Amino acid sequence: MLVLENVSAGYDGALALRGVCLEVRAGEVVAMIGANGAGKSTTLRTICGLLPASAGSITFEGRSLVGLTADRIVALNLVHVPEGRRVFPELTVEENLRVAAYLVRERARIRRSLDEVYRRFPVLRERRSQHAGTLSGGEQQMLAFGRALMTGPKLLMLDEPSLGLAPRLVEQVMQAVEMFRDAGITVLLVEQNANLALRIADRGYVMETGVIVMQGTGAQLLADEYVRASYLGAQRQKDGSPVQK
Repeated sequence: MLVLENVSAGYDGALALRGVCLEVRAGEVVAMIGANGAGKSTTLRTICGLLPASAGSITFEGRSLVGLTADRIVALNLVHVPEGRRVFPELTVEENLRVAAYLVRERARIRRSLDEVYRRFPVLRERRSQHAGTLSGGEQQMLAFGRALMTGPKLLMLDEPSLGLAPRLVEQVMQAVEMFRDAGITVLLVEQNANLALRIADRGYVMETGVIVMQGTGAQLLADEYVRASYLGAQRQKDGSPVQK
């Protein structure tokens, strides 16, 4: 569905991605994990057209995305939900949702999409007339998800959706990701909470300094000693190697 082959990209002449190769198949949840600055968010920005690739190819359902503007990529039903939620605080919940449907011309389709969002996220229906800036962090994340659903996505790219949320809200966010999969929406998930991300992922990639260094099923990566020591909080010895148990 989505294929990156030897993709490189960067800022001000410095490469942040170097020869990235990954694949997301229809119906999957694919997780990308790695430390801050590893290049995960840059990968999403490059896919969605916010940052041009300097080398390599990116295809979505067989169509090249290289050189397409971000709005044209959204029109292909590939949708990016950026880190930090980024709702419009002075607009109401429903106004935020309607803004997301700016590419949709049919009023009936917008109404159906609104009804679907409210069905999946009942708290948004309850808050529909409330300014988005007054919502809690968890509610704002649900609004960000709802805005993405207004576009009718085939593939959702989620960037750190649990960032800054209380543990009980993190579980709700991950339940929403599973809901997307159950609804037939493919998900590429960038998430620092590696344990939760790999628990729900069909497959995962580990990124370090702009390079994919490991891949496997979610279960394989959860069981891997290096991943456990580096990203899942397993104890390390003084020389940096994982403690054997």
